[in-house]
Amino acid sequence: MATKPAVGLVAVAGRRRATLEMAQRLEREGFTGLYCPSPGDGLALCQSLALSTREIPFGTSIANIYTRHPFDYAQTAAVIHELSGGRFRFGIGVSHGATHERLGLQAGRPLDDIRKFVAEVAALAPQVGALPPIVLATLRRRMVEVAGAIAQGAVWANGSRSHMTASLRHLPEPARHDPGFFIGNMVPTCIDDDRAAAAAVMRRTLASYVRLPNYQNYWIEAGYEDEMLAIRAALARGETQRVPELLSDRWLRDVTLFGSVKDVRDGVEAWLATGVRTLIVVASSTRGGQMVALEELIQAFR
Repeated sequence: MATKPAVGLVAVAGRRRATLEMAQRLEREGFTGLYCPSPGDGLALCQSLALSTREIPFGTSIANIYTRHPFDYAQTAAVIHELSGGRFRFGIGVSHGATHERLGLQAGRPLDDIRKFVAEVAALAPQVGALPPIVLATLRRRMVEVAGAIAQGAVWANGSRSHMTASLRHLPEPARHDPGFFIGNMVPTCIDDDRAAAAAVMRRTLASYVRLPNYQNYWIEAGYEDEMLAIRAALARGETQRVPELLSDRWLRDVTLFGSVKDVRDGVEAWLATGVRTLIVVASSTRGGQMVALEELIQAFR
């Protein structure tokens, strides 16, 4: 039997109740977790999951540390932790410069800011109650090291499968060998026997990420310098429409899962073999939106 992954879940406006019903179904189907990104307010969705699900682990993956005060985050995280019976993981990250600019946020040095945030939240436990495990969004060496030192987990988004073993070596020994330390990756996924159509969806999905300098630097480190330098040159010329075509097939196979049911199921197993303990499938579809994609995912893992 194929190992069922965890699932990324977004509360889309107008379909939030349907999202909770889908979460309950994913739990009944035996998927291994539900992880909520910041669009649609992932933390609010987690509050609802605490009461609408029973056993499945869930968490934010990830919440931007700059959008709320640490005290506000600590209070909410403590509530969710208590109501869920300890199933909640508080995934946090420093986001990206483009997001800070769009929201008018003043960000400092990422490593310093994340250390300060985690310390401030932890210090509030006597006031707000027991807090959930904290998981840091990571990409490159220094944040991985920090996650291993101050948090209870590390999560990548759009990680490189071929580079993951090297990335995990940056975790301190105690974290690497602690089965309770969360190691996750969110992987964009599209299931379709028309492999070219599924790949096209993945290229469109990742086009916004490859414009971000942090991701470009990460993928250069992972062995995709030619692709990233070509994308930087295209962006400098204002040729944003060329970005998807500059994403090589080799890169796409390494960063996403796409193709037939067998292709995706085999890909999940290959990812878990790297040392990632929780693979979070972020499903898209050639045929529709999130609900269609999740239905395809359910059928693929039956």
